[in-house]
Amino acid sequence: MGSHRLLDYLKQHFGYSSFREGQQEIIEDVLEGKDVLGILPTGVGKSLCFQLPSLLQKGTTIVVSPLISLMVDQVKQLKAKGFKSVVALNSFMELKERKAVFQSLHNYRLIYLSPEMLQNRTIIHELKKLYVELFVIDEAHCISQWGHEFRTDYLKLSQVVKEFGDPTILALSATATPEVQEDIKCQLKKLDMVSHIYRMDKSNMSFAVEDVLWHQEKVERIKSIVSNKPAPTMIYFSSRKAAEQVAAELTLSLDQRIAFYHGGMETMDRLLVQQQFMKDELDVICCTSAFGMGVNKPNIRRVIHYHFPTQIESFIQEIGRAGRDGKPCASLVLHTPNDQVLPQRLLEKELPQEEDVERLLRWLAHKNELLIDEEMTEILQLAESQWNFLKYHLEYHHVVSNRMIQRHPDLIGLRAKISKRLKERWLYKNNKYKQMVNWIHCSGCRRKQLYAPFQNEISRPIVTCCDYCGFSIDDLEIYEERVSSVDTIENWQDRLRALFLQETTNDET
Repeated sequence: MGSHRLLDYLKQHFGYSSFREGQQEIIEDVLEGKDVLGILPTGVGKSLCFQLPSLLQKGTTIVVSPLISLMVDQVKQLKAKGFKSVVALNSFMELKERKAVFQSLHNYRLIYLSPEMLQNRTIIHELKKLYVELFVIDEAHCISQWGHEFRTDYLKLSQVVKEFGDPTILALSATATPEVQEDIKCQLKKLDMVSHIYRMDKSNMSFAVEDVLWHQEKVERIKSIVSNKPAPTMIYFSSRKAAEQVAAELTLSLDQRIAFYHGGMETMDRLLVQQQFMKDELDVICCTSAFGMGVNKPNIRRVIHYHFPTQIESFIQEIGRAGRDGKPCASLVLHTPNDQVLPQRLLEKELPQEEDVERLLRWLAHKNELLIDEEMTEILQLAESQWNFLKYHLEYHHVVSNRMIQRHPDLIGLRAKISKRLKERWLYKNNKYKQMVNWIHCSGCRRKQLYAPFQNEISRPIVTCCDYCGFSIDDLEIYEERVSSVDTIENWQDRLRALFLQETTNDET
């Protein structure tokens, strides 16, 4: 398809007159049936790379997405633009609603679901009735970042692709080192994927790390920053309890709208908080890493890390939510001498210990069937991610299938294989952690050191680069946004024209 024709479709379906960096090249390869790995900076619009092809191709596009809130948000945005042929299948759908969707699956061009849903044989059975033309893994770094322990169903996606007749694969991410890029290709069993890799650093972002003595000093510093220059702000925590406590203290001290968000909340409560923040009904959100992936809010000005994450990739993903409108934004890490205790504890919970492996194998020696996951974690005294790691390797080595123990294994040989992989993952995760700590304590330009593992060069910043180069979070320029009534009317008129045009186009196709 010619570039002029693609631009016509872009304008017709999405109202844009030009593509952003990388979008057109990726879309052209996908439409030619090539498997593609696309690494694009946050805010560029990765979703367009599969949303536009889904409208132009005859078959169905399946999108594997890591979070329900991310699926719901993207589906809602598409429906607001007039696209009716899109749906998100998730575990919170009522049985009646799910049956209705299954009966009309052939009417959907774009189907969102999680990797876990793709292990449901009923869902696979229904999807195999369709002609799946494009298989998309959104936030593909999750394959490498989460797949080996926390969400091992990511490592089974290559099997699902085969069941769908080997459709074209598109893997998209904003943060993937060359090592992670190769792991994505390896796990998908597509080593010859076409790679479109672009710089991921943001020229409008400044970086700073501030050392304080204790945690209460962090709270007081946040109060000062947020009250002096109010602006949409995200504050990241590694502890749910701390996120709630700091949100409560900020609410008492500041005349601003503040909420917390973490994975322990009810799903509807999480969705409500996310929508409030998206609609500028909240000023500050105190959140864990459960919040933010795929959040397309243009005017976030600050991302503050009350706790730092266990790896650079997570940090870049989280700060990437700021400044999507191209205006100045900033990242601030508040650091105390004791801050390394919490991430070390989190790392210990992600992977099992050698004694956990031995305890599992002793249990297996006298059983014919695994219990449900909740009972296994309780009996073996394991965290969810620790059990997921072990269960995956039992399946990988063909010891277990559908919870049934296929044969009593060579326990010594199996223990050696699992222990070898366990040591590799411990080394990998500890190296990632050290990389993050080294960045916090670096004595040179923070921008250069942060992105060095990902790319050879960095963009020339349009703002003061970092604290090493003279930046302070107090220097961040906050521009008040004003929309004239004339602009509002014109935007509504454009939106109505686009909606009517889309209705006509969808009816014709």
